[in-house]
Amino acid sequence: MQLFLFIGFVFLKFSISNKAYIINFLKFNTMIQFNNLNPEIPYQCLKEKYDEALNAGQQGIEAISISSFNKDISEVNSRYVNLKFISNDEFIFFSNYDSPKASSFNSHNQIAALLYWPSINVQIRMKAKIKKTPNEYNQKYFFNRSEEKNALAISSNQSKKIDSFETVQKNFKKSLRNDDLKECPKYWGGYSFVPYEIEFWEGNEFRLNKRNLYIKNNTCWNHFILEP
Repeated sequence: MQLFLFIGFVFLKFSISNKAYIINFLKFNTMIQFNNLNPEIPYQCLKEKYDEALNAGQQGIEAISISSFNKDISEVNSRYVNLKFISNDEFIFFSNYDSPKASSFNSHNQIAALLYWPSINVQIRMKAKIKKTPNEYNQKYFFNRSEEKNALAISSNQSKKIDSFETVQKNFKKSLRNDDLKECPKYWGGYSFVPYEIEFWEGNEFRLNKRNLYIKNNTCWNHFILEP
């Protein structure tokens, strides 16, 4: 009996320390960096939910879905990108400026964004206008990235058709050997958006979902409760 209790204690201790290690790893390796976060309620609520999801071991916490409309071809499209920064009230990610998403942003600058963290069953839905980040900002960020990531950014014509994955690898290795991997190309950089509408959706039993909506009105946020 004492042996079983000892084994159980060791297993419990290992599980707790292992979970702590995972949470610690996620904290130091997560891609979202908060800089001088805006003190307004929706941003503070987002940070609170982010910390809760991080402590729950949420993987891919930086993945954000961006939906856009291309007026030129009358199509809606969505894709996940890595949200890198939330600086004050700006949400920032990076992409190829010649990509399909860039074409959509150019034709219609209104987007919808969605964060979903299943570890705490929370969605954060946003509407915003999107714009490019300044060249100086892109260059500084690019300079501090890994050479491998930069080689891919330089060598890839994002979303363009290509004959094989082997060619993708060949172009990547060629860029890694030959290109200036600290110089940000003009066709790559950041996008930023400042939400004018944010909804926090919290799932509950029996679909008694809690929904808090914030809509920006000039300098203040109007708060509403939505039915499930």
